[in-house]
Amino acid sequence: MSIKEGSLGAPTRHPIDWSNPNFVDEKLLDDELRRVFDICHGCRRCFNLCESFPKLFDFIDESKTGELDSVSSDCFKEVVDACTLCDMCFLTKCPYVPPHEFNIDFPHLMLRYRNLERKKKKHNKVDDQLTKTDRNGKFFSKFSNLVNWSTKSSNKITRPIMELLLKIDKEAELPKFYNQTLIDHVKKDESQGQLDQTTDKVVIFPTCFVNYNNPDLGFLAKKILDKLGIHNEFFYNGCCGMPQLEGGDIKSVSQKASEMSFKLKSFIDEGYTILSIVPSCTLMLKFEWPLLLPENNDVKKLSKNTKDICEFLVENITDDNKHLLKPVDKENNVSLHISCHSRAQNIGQKATELLRLVPELKLDVIERCSGHGGSWGVKKNNFEMAIKVGKPVARKVIQFENEYVVSECPLAGTHIQQGVNKIDNSKNVKVLSHPLEILAKSMSIILKEKQ
Repeated sequence: MSIKEGSLGAPTRHPIDWSNPNFVDEKLLDDELRRVFDICHGCRRCFNLCESFPKLFDFIDESKTGELDSVSSDCFKEVVDACTLCDMCFLTKCPYVPPHEFNIDFPHLMLRYRNLERKKKKHNKVDDQLTKTDRNGKFFSKFSNLVNWSTKSSNKITRPIMELLLKIDKEAELPKFYNQTLIDHVKKDESQGQLDQTTDKVVIFPTCFVNYNNPDLGFLAKKILDKLGIHNEFFYNGCCGMPQLEGGDIKSVSQKASEMSFKLKSFIDEGYTILSIVPSCTLMLKFEWPLLLPENNDVKKLSKNTKDICEFLVENITDDNKHLLKPVDKENNVSLHISCHSRAQNIGQKATELLRLVPELKLDVIERCSGHGGSWGVKKNNFEMAIKVGKPVARKVIQFENEYVVSECPLAGTHIQQGVNKIDNSKNVKVLSHPLEILAKSMSIILKEKQ
C-alpha cells in the first residue's frame, strides 16, 4: 500500500460509532490519540488555528525525547479542553482527513475523549447546568430585568460571584434575555400556520439563542420571507444540542435529534424546507445529527431538507424580486465575519453573496475564527485565550474602519467587539447581530416596536 503525502480529495466524515463499547475503551482511545497526535507533530500545519495544537506541540517539544513517546497521557486533557469543535482543522488545514489513509478527524476525536470523561463522571457538572439552554431560558425570561442587570460585565457585585461559582469570566459579555420568548409571542399570532397561495413553504427553526436571547432576529427573518412571498411558520421544540455536544453528552444530543426530526417529518413530507438562523444549529441538523444516527431515516430526511437561512435567501432573491433591495444609509459600510460553522457546512460564503445583492454596499469580508467557540469563550479558563485567538479578526475590523460589524454567528459579533476594545478602546464599532439586519434595512423592514 502506498501512502500519499496529503490528500487532494474533499474531506469526508465517517459516522460516529458512539454506541460501540470500543468508543469509550480507555486503552483504545489512548492509542488513537497517540496515533493522531504523532501525525500532527510531524505536520504542524494547524499550529495557528487554536490553542489545542500549540499546547500539544509544547508538550512534545519540552518532553525528554522531543517526541510524543515521552509525553504523559495526563497531558492530553489540556489539549482536548482547548478544542472548540470549530472544525476548521478538519476542513481547512489537515491534509490527512478522510479519504486519506491516515483517517484523521481531530474534532470528533476530542468529542470521543469528552464522552469518555462523562462516562467516568469526570466531566464538569457546572458546565452541564449551563448547557440546559431551554430550562435556563424559560426561567431567566421570567426575571429578565433582574437577570440582565446581574449579568452585565459592568456589574461589580454579581459578576465576581458568577465567576467564582459558575467559572464564567467576569469580563465576558453575556447575551440578554427577554420577558417574552419568540415562540410565546408567535403563539399569540393568529396568522401563524395559515397557508397562502405560494409555491415555497418554509419552517423557521429559530434556535434557542434567537428564541430566548434575540427574538427580534426571528421576527426580521419572518418579515423578510413575507416580503419575498414565501410562506413561513415557526417551529421550536428545543435546543439542537450543540452545547451538549461540546460537553461530550452524545446520548442526549442523539435523543434530541431523534425526537425533533420525527416532529419535523410531517412538514418535510408536505414540501417545507427547514431554515435555521444560527450556523452552529444548522450544522447540527445538516451534518452532526446524521453522523450520530446514520440509520435514522427521519434524521436523513431532515438533513437533506435543511438550509442555512442565508443560503436559502440567496437562492430565492432573483431578478424578479431584486428590486425590493434598496441602498441603505449608514450601513453602507460593513465588515462581515464568516463564522466557522458556516464554513463547516461547505456551502460557500452565502452571507457574502447575500449582502452583495444590496446596492452600493461597501463590504469587507473576514473569514477567520472569532475565538468565541460557543460557551467555551466565556469561561474563566478560556476567555483570555478566546480574545487572543480572535485578535486577527479584531485587527481586520480596525483596519477596515467600517462603521458596522456583522457576523453570521450572533455571539461572535459581541466577542469581536470586545477584542477590538482590548486593542483600541477608542474605536466606536457598532455590532449588528446577523446579516439579516442589513438585508431587512435594505428592504425597508422595520420592527414597529421592540419585541
